[in-house]
Amino acid sequence: MKILLVSTNTLMEPYPVYPLGLDYVAGAIEKYHQVRIVDMNSPDGFDGLKTAIKEFSPEIIGLSLRNIDNTDTTDPRGFVGQYRAIVDVIRSQSDARLILGGSGFTIFPAETLQTLGADYGIVGEGERILPLLRAIKNHDDIEKIPGVITPGRQAVTPDPWKGEIVRRIEPDPGYLRFYLENGGMLNLQTQRGCHFKCIYCTYPGIEGRRLRLTDPEETARAALKLQASGARYFFITDSVFNADFDHSLAVARAFKKHGVSIPWGAFFTPLKSPADYFQTMADAGLTHVEFGTDSLSNSVLAAYRKPFRDQQVLDVHRAAIDAGLYVAHYFLLGGVGENRETLAETLDKADTLETSALFFFCGMRIYPGTELYRIALSEGQVEAGRSILEPVFYRSPMIGTDDIVKQLHKKAGGRINWVIGSGGEETAATIRRLYQRGHTGPMWEYLIRLS
Repeated sequence: MKILLVSTNTLMEPYPVYPLGLDYVAGAIEKYHQVRIVDMNSPDGFDGLKTAIKEFSPEIIGLSLRNIDNTDTTDPRGFVGQYRAIVDVIRSQSDARLILGGSGFTIFPAETLQTLGADYGIVGEGERILPLLRAIKNHDDIEKIPGVITPGRQAVTPDPWKGEIVRRIEPDPGYLRFYLENGGMLNLQTQRGCHFKCIYCTYPGIEGRRLRLTDPEETARAALKLQASGARYFFITDSVFNADFDHSLAVARAFKKHGVSIPWGAFFTPLKSPADYFQTMADAGLTHVEFGTDSLSNSVLAAYRKPFRDQQVLDVHRAAIDAGLYVAHYFLLGGVGENRETLAETLDKADTLETSALFFFCGMRIYPGTELYRIALSEGQVEAGRSILEPVFYRSPMIGTDDIVKQLHKKAGGRINWVIGSGGEETAATIRRLYQRGHTGPMWEYLIRLS
């Protein structure tokens, strides 16, 4: 069958993100079907989508919904309306059956399927489209396929995908050029699953709680393919790259062994690390460390169920700085257990995190299936049965958002490396200008240099 896969994500703040998931979906089905990918970040936009439908005449169109919203309390934006516009264009051009998938869809499967009027949905990993396509082609019973939902069928999160995981990396697909021309950033995955228990996180529901590690040698070969395609930087998209220290070290050593020469970054949790961990990473090309720090108050960290405490943050921060790495910390203020005292504690300790970029988000996005959702229900911040498809945030009853922002501005004192949210359009515009001048990577290191 002819399968058209569409990346719907057009969020450009703080920078465009390559649609990695569709590479895996294409890799799963290309041996059995004709596959074409359209990226809505392409300069052709809707016209490009219409042209692809007209020229390719797909029998199935799959939409990847990476995000449901931007999770930013300072400028909350839901994306369902944007997705509806894409579906309307598709329906006006084709009678192909429509399949929804992606991490954003998995969080709200039944509601999103109904809202967008699609025929099928894939809950969890996108490779599940393969048995669905087989069932459609052979007129088999779709209801028995784990992770596949249809209108009116209750969504059940399946076990992690147990089939083959193959990423397709083409040397020069058309949609690749957009990312090469806008920062040169591509991305890489070294594991799936998340065994941490953070109260707000959706990763365990999307990928499962058991870590499934890729072969480090194969990961390095994939990195070389990205490099050969023209990438000048790649970001590792794992929920937490250092969730398994031995594996992350093996990946870094494989990068060095195979001659991966472009810089890269990853998201880390600030756990106590093996000796020389960050130096080994730096020797293998790591340049940017993004820590999911959330808070520097131990009582709040305990309430968030984080697997570390403040001293570990300070220690790994110093280790990363000593290894010559750029460091950023991401904070979630105003969540469960936050009050004026815990906020002051976090901001005072954040002031000691020298030579780093600090990103502060005020309030936690509430997603179904998380411990935060259950807490919000018990506190009356959400009502059972109420739709939270559009952004809804948990806010501590002990301190208001306006107070948090006021205290944050006062402590920041105008320093540009203290950023509220993702920085908004002003930051995104600055990054675009840097990209136009030939710079590459996430660019937040310039906040450090200029502060």
